[in-house]
Amino acid sequence: MGPVRVVPVGPRACLVEVEDAAAAASLAAWARDSGVRADDIVPAATTVLFDGVDPALVRAALPDRPIAAAGRSGPLVRVPVTYSGPDLEAVAGHWGCSVEEVVAVHTSVEFVALFCGFAPGFSYLGGLPADRAVPRLESPRSRVPAGAVGLADTWCGVYPTASPGGWLLLGTTHAVLWDAAREQPALLAPGTRVRFEDAG
Repeated sequence: MGPVRVVPVGPRACLVEVEDAAAAASLAAWARDSGVRADDIVPAATTVLFDGVDPALVRAALPDRPIAAAGRSGPLVRVPVTYSGPDLEAVAGHWGCSVEEVVAVHTSVEFVALFCGFAPGFSYLGGLPADRAVPRLESPRSRVPAGAVGLADTWCGVYPTASPGGWLLLGTTHAVLWDAAREQPALLAPGTRVRFEDAG
């Protein structure tokens, strides 16, 4: 589905509302490839922020047809995980399988970073099939360690720093998700393809 609505956010920014995160990622990729002259183009769950551009110019630039889904052409990042998380058995129960099968499924999916939020370096990774959706915890933990790999609904994410959180935790990684000294601070920037690997 194409854009739903363009919502001005002041004279030099706007939000374009779309159907879902995949549509937002596709619109953002299309806008960058099409040369839309915004200072920043930021996809989210159901919107794309165009910052530093007249909203009327964004509205005029949008195509009058649905935008094709963004291809999986971003860089591939492999993330080693020690699968010893406190919620592995809970996920296995939701899926009706063994803990070993949870690990096998999680490492078989090629995820795609669709947008970042919650904390610097926290990427919402899409790709988990709908029948593998899991609920969040009824009561969030007061502290989730940095590097924790979790699931919520059909999302997968890695906590870049210690913080509260309600996702079901599968394990941990030593990968550095956010480093302001890097040329690209976020390891899993939007468009990045992600494969998790069992670190044993």
